Amino acid sequence: MNTTQGVLAVITARGGSKGLLRKNIIPLNGLPLIAWTVRAALAARCVERVVVSTENEEIADAAKEAGAEVPFMRPQALATDTASSVDVMMHALDVLPRYDQAVLLQPTSPFRTAADLDNGYKLWQATPDAGGCVSVCKATESPWLMFDADRSGRLARILPLPSGSLRRQDLPKVLVLNGAFYFIDVKRFRKEKKLVFNDSLGFEIPLERSHDIDTLEEFIAAEKFAQQTEMTGRK
Repeated sequence: MNTTQGVLAVITARGGSKGLLRKNIIPLNGLPLIAWTVRAALAARCVERVVVSTENEEIADAAKEAGAEVPFMRPQALATDTASSVDVMMHALDVLPRYDQAVLLQPTSPFRTAADLDNGYKLWQATPDAGGCVSVCKATESPWLMFDADRSGRLARILPLPSGSLRRQDLPKVLVLNGAFYFIDVKRFRKEKKLVFNDSLGFEIPLERSHDIDTLEEFIAAEKFAQQTEMTGRK
């Protein structure tokens, strides 16, 4: 089987969202939510093909209207609350097997840009032995300020303070996944069945653009951010 070195972008968007109904096609600053991700992927130089995995015809129509391909419909078994992103990605790669590199994108992270994708990919390609590159942002809470409690309510610090100081500004910077993108080596992904490998690189996206929309409150915050920053998803 012939393969290509171009990156396959797979946008995962199911129709049965619970927290915010029809969230993947709800208009964000005048543009369907999924269109923000489609257009960023189409504008990224590193991406060769943009496809959407969905079981929902309405989402499929919105994705195609934005410029993405929908070359298959996702099986209902992979559109449940228990279906994992790994399973969905594996299905897409089985249907479209001619790619050595891929990136999973979620419509619920609308403020990742084409430049983010290209720069994350460039970082990955500069470290050829890494299995992938994933987007991260600065954590809003520090694990050094977190506690566990026993049955009697006594607190135990999860991590010992590195310097004995409680000053937040003295604590090490901590990064968390923000869900905006997951670049993967397809061969590694098939073998390990995970999106983040032990040697994956992290590409930091500013916290203010690291929105993850799953609830009405999160959507309202994203809408406000888009309006304040005049982001439109059209570039």
